[in-house]
Amino acid sequence: MQILVRDNNVDQALKVLKKKMQREGIFREMKRRRFYEKPSERNARQKGEAVRRARKLARKKAVYEGLIADPRKKKVAAGGRAFTRN
Repeated sequence: MQILVRDNNVDQALKVLKKKMQREGIFREMKRRRFYEKPSERNARQKGEAVRRARKLARKKAVYEGLIADPRKKKVAAGGRAFTRN
């Protein structure tokens, strides 16, 4: 991984580095490798991660197909304006 430092701005370069490391999952990996993980624990963790991925994919597919409402979208009152009290 390579980060370019522009105009001797080390703080900005560190920010970019941390963001890249976060995206790659390096911090999670370091935290996980801090202690020994038994093979049975590793298998259980990997199965749990696979279940979470499958559920997330199924939820996204159901939202796309219109079977369930998208939880991220906010409901807007008729007329396009937010409801206010007088």
